[in-house]
Amino acid sequence: MAGIYVHVPFCTAKCAYCDFYSVARRDMADGYIAAVGREFEARRHELGDGTVDTLYFGGGTPSLLSPEQFAALSSFFDKAGIKEFTIEVNPDDVTDEKIDAWLAAGVNRISIGVQSLCDDELRAVGRRHDARQALDAIAMLASKGIVNISGDLIYGLPGQTVESFTSSLRRLIGSGITHLSAYSLSYEEGTLLWRRLQEGRVVPASEDLTVAMYTALCRQAREAGFEHYEISNFALPSYRSRHNSSYWREVPYLGLGPGAHSFDCEGVRRYVPSDVRMYIRNDGLTAVVDDENDCDRANDRIMVSLRTAEGLDLSRFSAGQQREIISAAGPWIESGDLVPTARGYAVKEASWLVSDAIIRDLLL
Repeated sequence: MAGIYVHVPFCTAKCAYCDFYSVARRDMADGYIAAVGREFEARRHELGDGTVDTLYFGGGTPSLLSPEQFAALSSFFDKAGIKEFTIEVNPDDVTDEKIDAWLAAGVNRISIGVQSLCDDELRAVGRRHDARQALDAIAMLASKGIVNISGDLIYGLPGQTVESFTSSLRRLIGSGITHLSAYSLSYEEGTLLWRRLQEGRVVPASEDLTVAMYTALCRQAREAGFEHYEISNFALPSYRSRHNSSYWREVPYLGLGPGAHSFDCEGVRRYVPSDVRMYIRNDGLTAVVDDENDCDRANDRIMVSLRTAEGLDLSRFSAGQQREIISAAGPWIESGDLVPTARGYAVKEASWLVSDAIIRDLLL
């Protein structure tokens, strides 16, 4: 099996917390789309003979594309074997016309960027929609027969409280979503929010507040029947993200568009430089090999595996690597943060917030 990711690098404006590559240049969309088609034809061999079963349009803001542009972009890909076709959308882009275009192209999963259902919190980070638009958009998608809807939330937003976060969570779960992605706010260097932090214009959430929100998140999601299958992802039974799960299982995927990353059938990683002008100028032929040695590849495996409920499978490492991992895991097993499994180790749900420290210690 294999997947295809398409990075659509256009936004109306940059959200204050976002460090994903995007530009406010929708006038470049047609040139970008043509370049994606040429890149795909030149690189599709990287997936070998694997059947492509997931297609994911992320960004940026793919929902900014007009129905005609979306149809043109999606036309490059054979949908015959696709089991999951996801598009990321902003609530204020959801219209009947666009939904019809997405469905006509074969989209069967929507990932909607809600982030909060408190208008003050949305304004604080530059989101274009309000709470009512987000809930209306979800209802509109459901009315069109779309069942597989994932909603994104952020905890630790400026001014956010445990009460306001749990209210957003309760309302979002109550909207009928079948998948939830919830992320702890991070202040990424170069973002508007990071600059505000440096200037003392924003106060980050305390560790205690973050832990309280995470604890409430896990509890409410569990009570609503959601499985916590990755540090930031929860799903009702049978609604786990196939595409994202392929990243964590090291299934080959082809990343197209500026800012996209790939992992091919030979285990080679590539990335496309984050420059849409260069991308268009060079007909999409800009992918660069990310040189990795055996140790780098093993560390990649450790990092992604310990983010999941299934955890780390020691059999996928050499004997020498296994000895190093087992030795490093000892203190974390003693503390109860890391638990033995049939095949290796998994981070306990309550300890996922400190998983960076655990992973750092287990790296080779």
